[in-house]
Amino acid sequence: MNPRGAVPSLAAAFRRRGPLANAHVQSLLASSGLRRAAVRLRFPDLHEASVEHILDCGEGVRLQGFLSVQSALPRARGLVVLLHGWEGSVLSSYLMVSAGRLLAAGFDVFRLHFRDHGDTHHLNEDLFHSCRIAEVVGAVRAVQQRFAPRRLLVAGFSLGGNFALRIALRAPAAGIELAGALAVCPPINPAASLQQIEEAPWMYERYFIAKWTDSLRRKQALFPQRYDFSAWLKKPTLRDLTTRLVEQYSGYASLAAYFDGYSITGERLAGLRVPATIVTAKDDPVIPVGDYHGLGVSPSTEVILTEHGGHCGFIENWRLKSWIEDLLVDRLVRAAQ
Repeated sequence: MNPRGAVPSLAAAFRRRGPLANAHVQSLLASSGLRRAAVRLRFPDLHEASVEHILDCGEGVRLQGFLSVQSALPRARGLVVLLHGWEGSVLSSYLMVSAGRLLAAGFDVFRLHFRDHGDTHHLNEDLFHSCRIAEVVGAVRAVQQRFAPRRLLVAGFSLGGNFALRIALRAPAAGIELAGALAVCPPINPAASLQQIEEAPWMYERYFIAKWTDSLRRKQALFPQRYDFSAWLKKPTLRDLTTRLVEQYSGYASLAAYFDGYSITGERLAGLRVPATIVTAKDDPVIPVGDYHGLGVSPSTEVILTEHGGHCGFIENWRLKSWIEDLLVDRLVRAAQ
């Protein structure tokens, strides 16, 4: 069963044999040091040539981002806001390669940091959590106001893809003129995604725990009068850490209520007016493909399910080029037109 809006011809466009057909190989290569090195070779000066901006996102919230200006065309096609995944950053390989490809295609690019990601823990005292959609909408609105792009688009990976779709839903009411959105491997049902990570091979949960606990230590060091996570960090699990976050700092009454706060299941995307593309792999180790079955989407939303690709991988060859690069450029060029 395919979600409404699924495109079988494109879904068949990415299929691999041998080691690259393995979901774990795809997922691990996507965020590996090898890929980071390959991206640095392809786009050596991208980050250094970008300009830092601190955005006023409303209600005292400040978020950091980096603007890169294209030189491929006399006039930019538009500006793309790129969103990283949970515990990723604007330097994540998938974001850097996406920025490089979009710049070459004539887009300006703004890589946005979520709260408490990268080196931004000092900007806001309160902790990041996945329901902080209002401040990210505020950041995109601030980008529109500050740079007045010809067209404004948003694209995100993993949790960033979930945010991109929620931004697109809220854009009209927020006064954001969004021309298009693209989401790669977004979690649809957060509760099911947590369970999937718990049931996946151990390295996935360990990876996220290591990243999150490092972030919490940095936050505690900056705001010792507010935070003491010593009890949290004793042999934690993702479920335990998430429960503690929700109970003590999220304002949500329960874990179920928190997960529902950023869920996009059922018909929640049915009212999406912005043209959007959602792409995921059926073999994604951390996002259950079953969450996409019966997903209600609007006529302007395209859903692509591939057989292979892992989590945000879609690696085509041993040079570590991703199929997503071409899809991203193609869909955002179409939306900008």
